[in-house]
Amino acid sequence: MSSKPAADNPKTLFSTQDIVLDSGYQGIDAASWKSLFKQAKEAHLEQFIADLFAGKPVNNSENRPAIHSALRNLDRTPVLVNGKDVMPDVAQVWHRIEALCNKWVGVTDVIHIGIGGSDFGPRLAIEALAHVPDIESRGMRMHFLANIDTAELNRILQRALPHSTKVIIVSKSFTTLETTMNARAVVKWLKNNGLTDSQVSKSLFAVTANVPAAEAFGIDQDHIYPFWDWVGGRYSVWSAVGLPIALQYGFDTFKKFLAGAQAMDQHFKSAPLEDNIPVIMALSLLYQQEKHNIKSYAVIPYADALDWFPKWLQQLDMESNGKSVDRDGKPVKFSCPVVFGSSGSNAQHSYFQLLHQGTEIIPIDFIAVREPMSHLPEAKEHHRILLSNCLAQAQALANGKKTDNPNNTYPGKRPSNLLILPKLNAFYLGALLALYENRTAALGALWNINSFDQPGVELGKVLAKPIEAALKNGGSVHADSGIDEVTAARINLFNQ
Repeated sequence: MSSKPAADNPKTLFSTQDIVLDSGYQGIDAASWKSLFKQAKEAHLEQFIADLFAGKPVNNSENRPAIHSALRNLDRTPVLVNGKDVMPDVAQVWHRIEALCNKWVGVTDVIHIGIGGSDFGPRLAIEALAHVPDIESRGMRMHFLANIDTAELNRILQRALPHSTKVIIVSKSFTTLETTMNARAVVKWLKNNGLTDSQVSKSLFAVTANVPAAEAFGIDQDHIYPFWDWVGGRYSVWSAVGLPIALQYGFDTFKKFLAGAQAMDQHFKSAPLEDNIPVIMALSLLYQQEKHNIKSYAVIPYADALDWFPKWLQQLDMESNGKSVDRDGKPVKFSCPVVFGSSGSNAQHSYFQLLHQGTEIIPIDFIAVREPMSHLPEAKEHHRILLSNCLAQAQALANGKKTDNPNNTYPGKRPSNLLILPKLNAFYLGALLALYENRTAALGALWNINSFDQPGVELGKVLAKPIEAALKNGGSVHADSGIDEVTAARINLFNQ
């Protein structure tokens, strides 16, 4: 039997920091990879990566850099913004976070109030690291309050102990409606439970880029932890937004989280395109768009600890790259597909029927961890079955199965990646998140999209104001410049 010459077999295994990417089921031949790398060079991807880390204004619509990588630059290599090194300010926040970790004694509950980028990252990290065997935990209960729906607020306030609760209010602008309203409700709850103004003041902390607004809210200057306008909300978990990670698991764990991200940054910054894992993943998705016109992709972590990862990734990808025009205001051919997913093997019993036999091709990133996530006697056996399911699903999707019965036929040729982490701890969690951040940025460069603004979220906020006023006033509402006929009729339904 003859075999293809080695030159026709593309490289499919890539690694950094013991993280392995296997792209063997992408179905991309060597000639196509050569074309993809040429496309990356024509898109000036290498220059974009250099500009990103150099603090150039890659966020062209707001004329800002996007140097969230500075927040995990533990080596403190100078990072210049308008000629000023930002690392002394970043390091000062690290010192303050470490000091706060050493001060808090007797705290039973922490209420972290924020939404979107102020919520997803720390919530994911707290949930994921809770499953790390033998991790040091300070025992306090960490509550995340994001939704304006009072059901979430009520659930937290029923559990928290007001006299031993601390509150962290997180908002880049400190004007986010959901966050400020929830913060006022929690302050009211503290006062209703007998805390004096002085005690309430000692309980409140803020993380924001708008320090004056936090002070105007009534938060002591010593309790305000800044971050900066060159940090996008969805990229901000590495800043003081990640304070719950340090408070819950200790500052050393937070540093390991940053270190994992920094290691991935160094790989993204220095590895050639042909060996660069975030770039390989970006080009793989671009190939599937160009070949199959895919509209969505799934990310399936075969680790229950990472069940929140797809939700975090949805914001990262779709808020960054869900655009219809490029950096020059011209229509784009491709932008971000819809992102969905949940932990395996639960996902197999949910939407995998569609993945295997649906009419659309939906690429998948499978994420697996070599080591089990518990010390239970059953852990190794369970983990072996978990991994076998992960590998089997990828094989079935790729190869399919032909039968005489169309109902039992699997078309196959469904592309996937396999990303293998040696273990799940703070270091590798940080590396995983940074990998996808860098992949998102690479995709933006390939599509010529600005991945660092989000103008699309603003229109609904503006339109909500007259609608809220109409709901508050009651009575019949007629269409006007801010409310169309359909919405006016719907308001009237609620006002009946």
